[in-house]
Amino acid sequence: MKKRILLGLALLLSTAIQGWACTNFIVGKGASKDGSVIVSYSADSYGMFGELYHYPAALHDKDAMRDIYEWDTGKYLGQIKEARQTYNVIGNMNEFQVTIGETTFGGREELVDTTGVMDYGSLIYVALQRSRTAKEAIKIMTDLVKEYGYYSSGESFSVADPTEAWILEMIGKGPGVKGAVWVAVRIPDDCIAAHANQSRIHQFPLNDKDNCIYSPDVISFAREKGYFDGLNKDFSFADAYCPLDFSGLRACEARVWSFYNMFNKSIGDAYLPYIQGKSDEPMPLYIKPSAKVSVRDIQRAMRDHYEGTPLDITNDMGATAFQMPYRLSPLTFEVDGQKYFNERPISTQQSAFTFVAQMRANMPDAVGGVLWFGTDDANMTVFAPVYCCTNRLPACYSSEVADAVTFSWDSAFWIYNWVADMVRPRYSLMIDDMRKVQNQLEDTYEAAQAGIEQAAMALLAKDEAKCKEFLTNYTCMTAQAAVDSWKKLGEYLIVKYNDGVVKKTDKDGKLMRTPEGHAIVVRPGYPKEFLEELVKATGDRYKVF
Repeated sequence: MKKRILLGLALLLSTAIQGWACTNFIVGKGASKDGSVIVSYSADSYGMFGELYHYPAALHDKDAMRDIYEWDTGKYLGQIKEARQTYNVIGNMNEFQVTIGETTFGGREELVDTTGVMDYGSLIYVALQRSRTAKEAIKIMTDLVKEYGYYSSGESFSVADPTEAWILEMIGKGPGVKGAVWVAVRIPDDCIAAHANQSRIHQFPLNDKDNCIYSPDVISFAREKGYFDGLNKDFSFADAYCPLDFSGLRACEARVWSFYNMFNKSIGDAYLPYIQGKSDEPMPLYIKPSAKVSVRDIQRAMRDHYEGTPLDITNDMGATAFQMPYRLSPLTFEVDGQKYFNERPISTQQSAFTFVAQMRANMPDAVGGVLWFGTDDANMTVFAPVYCCTNRLPACYSSEVADAVTFSWDSAFWIYNWVADMVRPRYSLMIDDMRKVQNQLEDTYEAAQAGIEQAAMALLAKDEAKCKEFLTNYTCMTAQAAVDSWKKLGEYLIVKYNDGVVKKTDKDGKLMRTPEGHAIVVRPGYPKEFLEELVKATGDRYKVF
């Protein structure tokens, strides 16, 4: 393992680690506290605008065609036949609670087919518009690449519905070769799983169609290309199509390890040597958590920066004086000819949007599917409820009010980024103020959920359209309420922390005044530990004499 990791360091120190992004968590219905299937996703990409997508349900002419544009760049790729009927999609969940997320693992570069029509983003949103179940979505996605070709590099998809969740991994066959090789594994109901830009499916059952499906040539193609020459039963998709290197281990698999460590400490302890490059045994595709997992647990997990683990990045010089759990891109650097890297945690500043999808089989689809959605970094946003029957975009989540190079005070993406960029430089001083507002909003939405859904169920029994309108209005209201609260938070932060000092507040957080009406200013300076390191670095330069 050590030799392989050192050889892979060269790849890490190229552009690969800088371009890879995204994290997905999966919770089976038997592993969740409320019996829901849960999937989380963080769309991490520098320069990407965070918005909520909406594709209304529609009927199409039998000869209708659909233009396909690459999700990442907007490049036109070609046309496919349109389905006669398409379903309502809000974000990454459709009206039947089917949810799809992704992480890019890249894999073997020679297998990218730039003549293909279906990129990974188009696969997601076309499949959501055409599927009623996770298994149907997988069939649609794999049929589409077979017919039209696969444009992207290697991809892991989370594909789930209210009863089951799957990980689908796919990679193309090379320039001008239509189709892809792929394998999909069902996550057991009592387990959790994750993927984070490294292929995670190793050996898989070859004769269990209920829990594993794959392309007929997934093994034979690897033999043909010289990627594998063993027995079929020993075939590993990950080893053949995305051999592990340093970047795949430390920047990608480490995020999966952190997730497992949160919910089963014994697994975390057992596989820490793997993450540190001291063991060859890869982590399992899925594990059983030590206790049932809630939606709020997954929201918190999406905010992780390895705090409290050997990979914690809040206590070294890179965290600056105020324990900032972020590192500026690129994550690699060179000093005196020696190459170094920074950890890449789950939560990262370049997120465009993030969600935690809650899918429940014991409720009608219109009420049972909730996409807890936020723009920007999961750590710095509010997960507000978006019901899967929502048929109108909240204005603050729309790209009509702003884009990646156009700021707007009406845009959720820019409001969350505005506050986040204030908090990060003095993280340890300011994070509690932000967390207080965040928790208040998310606690309120959680507490209101049962009542809102009870009212929606009563409406549904009488008039489905009124139920959907009610939940759409609630979705729009909570999204705007969160943004409005965040604007007030930003105004509060800039007043309280103006010019590097801190204005004193009472126990309720209200800014205080002197009897004469002036602000009461405290100058906290730098933490003791930082000052000690400063003196070590500068010697007597700043010594008073």
